Amino acid sequence: MSNALAAAAAGFGTGLSLIVAIGAQNAFVLRQGIRRDAVLAVVGICALSDAALIALGVGGVGALVVAWPDVLTAVGWIGGAFLLGYGALAARRVLRPGEEALRTDGEAAGSLRRAVLTCLALTWLNPHVYLDTVFLLGSIAADRGPLRWTFGLGAAFASLCWFAALGFGARLLGRFLTRPAAWRVLDGLVAVTMIALGVMLIVGA
Repeated sequence: MSNALAAAAAGFGTGLSLIVAIGAQNAFVLRQGIRRDAVLAVVGICALSDAALIALGVGGVGALVVAWPDVLTAVGWIGGAFLLGYGALAARRVLRPGEEALRTDGEAAGSLRRAVLTCLALTWLNPHVYLDTVFLLGSIAADRGPLRWTFGLGAAFASLCWFAALGFGARLLGRFLTRPAAWRVLDGLVAVTMIALGVMLIVGA
């Protein structure tokens, strides 16, 4: 039992250290949490996606992906283009902050669909997600032998805790963002993060 707990704790710590890094996915979850927009759906997608990718890594799928490096290259190009587009939209909100407030009720009704599709794209079109979960966590888990799945469960639980804390805890920042200028700063940070990561993905593809 102690070995299993140690493996789970190691997986939790390793997973958390990889997930906490600032990235496109975290920036999106943070913004959705502050806006209180489709938070449960976004947190669920991020956590379940990480759990699925970690399971693939623990199961040894990483070795198969290595055999087709062109797949990651294609993902890098597509993901990079998507991040550049999302970053451009965030930059537009900085320059024209009143547009989002002018949405009609019909447009707002589609926010859940937009949030889900955006979250799926930010998660599955980012090669770094595969490198962290499928390759890195998968290789570390392999060293645990029969306890590799326990290690993977710990890493998946870390992902769930982090995204839940980020998404639902972000609303505490809402009182600091009551002024439009504060939202422009946030959108500016999101724009810089997305565009920088997009360029890095395309250059590194």
